[in-house]
Amino acid sequence: MSQRDLAIRAEGLVKHFKDVKAVDGVDLEVPAGTVYGVLGPNGAGKTTTVRILATLLRPDAGTATVFGRDLHTDAAAVRSQVSLTGQYASLDEDLTGVENLVLLSRLYGYAKPAARERAADLLEAFGLSAAAGKQVKAYSGGMRRRLDIAASIIVTPKLLFLDEPTTGLDPRSRNQVWDVVRTIVAEGTTVLLTTQYLEEADQLAGRIAVIDTGKVIAEGTPGELKSSVGAGSIRVRLHHADQREHAQKVLSGALAVEVALDDDPVALTASLAPGLDTAEQGSHVLGELARAGILVDDFSLGQPSLDEVFLALTNRVDA
Repeated sequence: MSQRDLAIRAEGLVKHFKDVKAVDGVDLEVPAGTVYGVLGPNGAGKTTTVRILATLLRPDAGTATVFGRDLHTDAAAVRSQVSLTGQYASLDEDLTGVENLVLLSRLYGYAKPAARERAADLLEAFGLSAAAGKQVKAYSGGMRRRLDIAASIIVTPKLLFLDEPTTGLDPRSRNQVWDVVRTIVAEGTTVLLTTQYLEEADQLAGRIAVIDTGKVIAEGTPGELKSSVGAGSIRVRLHHADQREHAQKVLSGALAVEVALDDDPVALTASLAPGLDTAEQGSHVLGELARAGILVDDFSLGQPSLDEVFLALTNRVDA
């Protein structure tokens, strides 16, 4: 990928904190105009990597550019193109929503009427107009996160760092933040999203880097990552629970793999053999079950989840 197509190119980033190597040779290529996910558990090095790329920390080794601007030699130009929303809302809780946005707009150089207009536009876009006159201390967690992201794009950045933006939110608030992210990207901003929620990365990111112990241990599209750990799985729900042991033997013989009995008393799950056509394996299994006189209520084929991908990758590294 050419440099002009990249929002970020990082090579060999390293950062120590005393004896701890928080970032250990991270390489990244983030395509412009996309959501790029950085996925990993707490302490994996995600936030430190973001702080380096946002010019808040200087790496101990390695190089990086943001839209072709070098982090070390052209940090001011990088900062003019990026915005960062951290894990905790950077708002004045004693001010109202509109007062927070007007204040920040004025700090960015907006005249007073323009600041009020920009604040009103953002509050409407983020579904916060009805709460504009309330103090932020009265906002729910989801409302605070939406207001925090709105504050980050008062001057629309070319690149927005979102560091675990939905931590602690309920599912409805999380979905609202996801909609905000999709809207921002549709308008041309690149988003680098760090998260420990696998579903979040799967929902939003076009490409994902999996980080563990300060290193990128895998990178690709969600589909590529899922394919890297196997062909997927098959799940069968039976009509009669007393046929489950027989079905287990039939499935094991048809697939030549171990078949697991689910907590559901009429369900079985098996991993499909890699390298073979998934649809053909599914058709073969259904045929064998029918020949054995086993009645099937539900049958599904699926790729591994990102949870399974992450567990497989980290177990591989630990080994």
